[in-house]
Amino acid sequence: MSKHDNEELPSRRRFLQQTLSLIPLAAVGSSLVSQSSVAAAAKTEGVSAHYVPTFFNNEEWAFVLAATDRLIPEDEHGPGAVSEGVPVYIDKQMELPYGYGHLWYMHGPFASAEPELGYQSSLVPRETWRRGIRAVNAWCKKTYQKSFAELSHQQQDDILHQLDGGKLSFDEVPGGLFFTQMLENTKEGYLADPMHGGNQTLASWKMIGFPGARADYQQVMDNPDKPYPLGPVSISGKRSV
Repeated sequence: MSKHDNEELPSRRRFLQQTLSLIPLAAVGSSLVSQSSVAAAAKTEGVSAHYVPTFFNNEEWAFVLAATDRLIPEDEHGPGAVSEGVPVYIDKQMELPYGYGHLWYMHGPFASAEPELGYQSSLVPRETWRRGIRAVNAWCKKTYQKSFAELSHQQQDDILHQLDGGKLSFDEVPGGLFFTQMLENTKEGYLADPMHGGNQTLASWKMIGFPGARADYQQVMDNPDKPYPLGPVSISGKRSV
């Protein structure tokens, strides 16, 4: 969904560099699936035909594959969200305390407010995903007679832009809230340690020059303008190739 400018850093790299400072890296098969989603899943280490979602059902899983593929698509600068296992990361998060909203104060009243004032919705992440997918798919079937995962990339991008801009919303979940949930979880999964499900080849860390859990990183901090010479390492010990 990004445009590239040859006179600047690729937008994917700028996007990840800006996002990295906001995310704690260490903390954090169906006939309904479109052909592009199947192809993306088949070539990935993290998302494959062998992975069985624990939270999402088949139709929801097809949506997650399609949406994350458009939010961080594969291009000449590196692999995308699907091939790095981001949908797996999201599915796992929905069954953790985060997915149930156990990490936040979830009592009312709720009001429209600046992000600095905390989460302002009665919906926990798993409810936002489930309601959002159901609402978007219903809208797509009414408008195009197809589910979101079955639409063209251009149509999918247009719907995501409408959600982001508040032009598409629903009674059961605000469109903007659903888009924010999708985008945040997709970024988290793409930049997280592989032990959490996403970033399976450490591609995002290599892209932004993050060394990961290397114990000797402290030795080169006195040379901030020089690239780190070694590849990143996961907390689990997994290394990039």
